[in-house]
Amino acid sequence: MITIKTKKEIELMHESGKLLASCHQEIAKMIKAGITTLEIDTFVEMYLENYGATPEQKGYNEYPYAICASVNDEMCHGFPTNQPLHEGDIVTIDMVVNLNGALADSAWTYKVGDISHEAEKLLLVTENALYKGIEQAVVGKHVGDIGYAIESYVALEGFSVARDFTGHGIGKEIHEEPAIFHFGKRGQGPELQEGMVITIEPIVNVGMRYSKVDLNGWTARTMDGTLAAQYEHTVAITKNGPFILTSL
Repeated sequence: MITIKTKKEIELMHESGKLLASCHQEIAKMIKAGITTLEIDTFVEMYLENYGATPEQKGYNEYPYAICASVNDEMCHGFPTNQPLHEGDIVTIDMVVNLNGALADSAWTYKVGDISHEAEKLLLVTENALYKGIEQAVVGKHVGDIGYAIESYVALEGFSVARDFTGHGIGKEIHEEPAIFHFGKRGQGPELQEGMVITIEPIVNVGMRYSKVDLNGWTARTMDGTLAAQYEHTVAITKNGPFILTSL
């Protein structure tokens, strides 16, 4: 069932989202060759604790970390490790923040030093795809409009959109209805209503859209070993248009 949030609930989620955005700002300063994603995980947990918040995904279905850290061909749900990041890597940091019971979810892909032209284009296209999806997050549109806008743009740029992972409604639980597909047809799927809060989080691959999952049961990689990137915001549907909750 799709839940409609009150104005107060959206305000609380925005507070959580602003904290999450500020945490991403600090992570951006940390990203460099030699740092480990496990160090970033430790930092995030301490940062949130200092503000009275918790990493909601830690313990979710027994997931053991405060963040997901997905490097290069890892599409999503990468485990933080003691492996140092290297010059030229790209790494997606994804987290869900719980502040006073209100949740916010956001992912960002970072470049480690100088990266290839192909990787630069991938990051640009993926971020643009996110915002093209957000543009469709208005009252009266449909979930399919979001997916169509994302996939059609990405295809024109020569990349592919992962189909095995979706955005979702969010509120008191991480995953609520509806599923937000990053592909689709205009006018199809649930209609967007004022008060809905959703995540839009396209994963874009340089090569094929297909994924495979590591033995840990979580980490998804591109089937062909090519690079993947992801950008995500939590967005409220309002009468005045999309309201990004995970920005300052």
